[in-house]
Amino acid sequence: MRLTREKFQQLVEEAFKNIPKKYLRKIDNVAILVEDYPPPGQSLLGLYHGVPLKHRGSYYGNIPPDVIVLYKVPIESLCQTKEQVREKIEEVLWHEVGHYFGLDEKTLREIELWKLNKNRKKH
Repeated sequence: MRLTREKFQQLVEEAFKNIPKKYLRKIDNVAILVEDYPPPGQSLLGLYHGVPLKHRGSYYGNIPPDVIVLYKVPIESLCQTKEQVREKIEEVLWHEVGHYFGLDEKTLREIELWKLNKNRKKH
């Protein structure tokens, strides 16, 4: 499923707005970008660059924004419909926001697995 860059960006913005307010209020100085592909040799859907919130001290300030990048083509390649693209964007964005808050890969995978199992039980 291929979308225009503008439509993909719009879905990213909507996904960001859907982050629960208690977390959204704590997100500061983060740029969310869309790129077509990850760096050569990488098979990523998204990437967080920065200093996780829980590792910042009093020294932290006057620093360029942290960056979350979502990779359009790999995300789209996993999806057949616009709704699947929307869901995958949300999943990837929330994963990278988890890194912003300092969660490690193992913890994020456990949360994602729990959410997946919870959603399966609903259907």
